Amino acid sequence: MSNQYVQVAVNVPQVNNLFDYHLPNELLGQVQPGCLVVVPFGNQRVQGIVLTLSDVASISQTRDVEALLDPHPVLTPAQMKLAQRLAQETLTSPAACLSLMVPAGLTQLADTLYSLVDAESQPVQSFSPIQQRLISLLERRGGSLRGRQIEAALPRQHWQAAARALVQAGKLTRQPVLPPPGVHARTTRMVNLAGSPQQIQAYLDKPAASAAAQRRQRMLSFLIKEPWPVEASWVYAAAGGGSLADLTTLAEAGLVNLSESEIWRDPLEKMDYQPHHPPPLTGAQQNILTQINQVLNRSAQSQPVKPYLLHGVTGSGKTEIYLQAAAETLKTGRQVIILVPEISLTPQTVRRFMARFPGQVGLVHSQLSPGERYDTWRRARAGLISVVVGARSALFTPFADPGLVVIDECHENTYYQDDLPPYYNALSAAEWYTQANHALLLLGSATPPIDLFERVKQGDFGLLSLPDRVLAHRESVERQLKDLGQNGVLNPAEGEAATLPLPPVKLVDMREELKTGNRSMFSRALKEALSETLSAGQQAVLFLNRRGSATYVFCRECGYVLRCPRCDLPLTYHSDEGGSLRCHSCAYRRQMPKTCPACGSRQIRQYGAGTEKVEAEVLELFPQARTLRWDYESTRTKGAHDLLLSHFLNRHADILIGTQMLAKGLDMPMVTLVGVVLADVGLNLPDYRAAERTFQLLMQVSGRAGRSPLGGRVVLQTFQPDHYAIQAAAAYDFEGFKKRELDYRRNMLYPPFARLARLEYRSQSAAEAESAAGRLADKLNDWIRQGQHNASQLIGPAPCFFSKVNGYYRWQIILRSPDPAAILRGRSLEGWRVQLDPLSVL
Repeated sequence: MSNQYVQVAVNVPQVNNLFDYHLPNELLGQVQPGCLVVVPFGNQRVQGIVLTLSDVASISQTRDVEALLDPHPVLTPAQMKLAQRLAQETLTSPAACLSLMVPAGLTQLADTLYSLVDAESQPVQSFSPIQQRLISLLERRGGSLRGRQIEAALPRQHWQAAARALVQAGKLTRQPVLPPPGVHARTTRMVNLAGSPQQIQAYLDKPAASAAAQRRQRMLSFLIKEPWPVEASWVYAAAGGGSLADLTTLAEAGLVNLSESEIWRDPLEKMDYQPHHPPPLTGAQQNILTQINQVLNRSAQSQPVKPYLLHGVTGSGKTEIYLQAAAETLKTGRQVIILVPEISLTPQTVRRFMARFPGQVGLVHSQLSPGERYDTWRRARAGLISVVVGARSALFTPFADPGLVVIDECHENTYYQDDLPPYYNALSAAEWYTQANHALLLLGSATPPIDLFERVKQGDFGLLSLPDRVLAHRESVERQLKDLGQNGVLNPAEGEAATLPLPPVKLVDMREELKTGNRSMFSRALKEALSETLSAGQQAVLFLNRRGSATYVFCRECGYVLRCPRCDLPLTYHSDEGGSLRCHSCAYRRQMPKTCPACGSRQIRQYGAGTEKVEAEVLELFPQARTLRWDYESTRTKGAHDLLLSHFLNRHADILIGTQMLAKGLDMPMVTLVGVVLADVGLNLPDYRAAERTFQLLMQVSGRAGRSPLGGRVVLQTFQPDHYAIQAAAAYDFEGFKKRELDYRRNMLYPPFARLARLEYRSQSAAEAESAAGRLADKLNDWIRQGQHNASQLIGPAPCFFSKVNGYYRWQIILRSPDPAAILRGRSLEGWRVQLDPLSVL
């Protein structure tokens, strides 16, 4: 029999090549492209994903594939195409891109196991402090730990050199290991009757000589009523106790059967929802849906279709378009992926899809347990669900034939992965993925990225527009008004599909407030609006894109500012944490000092305002108001987003105070007032998208008001009322902002009129970071000259805006070019973080 060879992408960091292996006889016919396997790699055993099968190898000698970890492929053919495209476009290894598509815990990296040696050796006191800490850690943790476990326990302590010295001294041993997959199918013990009715009755009639015998009789009495196998835990509960020993005794007597059954870990299992039928559409919605359905029909026939941008104002009914487009897709036997930008949005969105498609919806986001994500992934692979709602990673759900991918709030930065490689934009990845599947990509937003309009202009995207708000929530608002003893009939003459105006915006110049003697963070207009809203029994949202009680701590005697020792960023004061100071970058904490660390003065105070300070001032002005705070601190636990939102929607609070999470598409029908405490936050950052981000944020948070027949209003406070981004947001002038911003970027050669690559170097030595940046800049200039990339240029090298983070100094170079990847591809960039088309250059 001739050999069969496979090409494998090994799961080893920094390895970009593919490697040939051959299949042993026992795996012939079992391995397919997309399968997860174990292969030898040097002196290690590593995981890898099979990309192709072949009868010939590219090298003369190949090694065996050692094991097949899953009998079914873990990737679809379209996913493998997407991974290869991602690797090419992001200048990342294929294995790193493939790992995005396999659930956490299933893939494992090779590691090194370090173990203490019991044999006598030199005393611990003779070792260095870091070596002593390493020995002490191993002693406390059972004598052996993997390298990644040590790194988690001793971060940034250069323990690797200490471990090598200890190995040479005979104090430690080390050996390569490949941890087994960390997730598995979950099973439960099942029980059903096995004996004949006569046997069962005879056992029940027999006098019970002990408590155990009585308990077993109760178990049989319960099982008589159950026609199907039931979980053992139910049997124990019905019998008032018991254990596996009782069931084993009954099984040995031939009275019951014991078996194992797989159970799905479904995060939606206990989520409540009300089945819902499609509402009437406005004329504009119906026209758009007709166009979308025509595109979906073409895509179902495997015809290539271009993506579409759905530009609709806040509250214009974009979600209903998504729902009805999803229904049309499901009719053709294809599947649907719905991406939302933030975990906080998933409960509200997933309820709407569950109400329309009960039993067909799965959920994917980072706060789920590995088991929940693994089971959702397996159910999608097996065809047991047809719709997935989730954050960025939901794009990689292994559907057999996805026909529709929706990216809601497509302007959000959270769609760009910038924390670890591969650094990619989910919008671009979704475009490549839908091309591979002949599927429709639908991007929706009230404030789309302005560079997308250049794609529309070039014919790459279609454009759909919803310029008017839809009248919604009439019934729910009527019920809540009746509960308050108010008139419960709203616009009875209007149809359900009538439209609403956008809420008016009052722009308040806080400089004028100061001139009149108002030093509060709330203008007179906002105080008055809050008072009226509370008196009417309605709800308000207060937005400030800062956390904490004070944004920095400052000595009025010498000017010293307390900074994080690892990040060099000002520490934020949190009054609800016992007056502690915290770094919002690396989580460093310390207590508020009583005197200045620099000069010893007691004139050290907190300045600035965050969400905690806003809440405190609200309660001082309106002691009867019930407040909720929605920021990172209040939503760190699993389920916190859903709990906070449900509390507010069920009117357990009058005022919701929060950061940018509030601007992400939430639908709150009783909110009639939005107050933007300070619109200028982030406006003056040295980033080419600062004005666009501010405009988008203000437009989005303003859109939380007036989404029901109650109407609404917005009070926008600012110290820069003449800035064009704030003027445009206050007037809902998207076209005016887009024109001015595109003119600015055209003149400055910023995207979409050029492409950027951001190259960042990090070091614990400031001098090393600067030196490395200078060396690479020289190389880049040489590569530009050698390749005659005459339209390319460098910005920098320079320290990053946040020049020190988590103990590392950061320097960056911005490469501006029509095609920066062409300059960088194939170059040695070890130690550099390379981001193509970054959404921020900070």
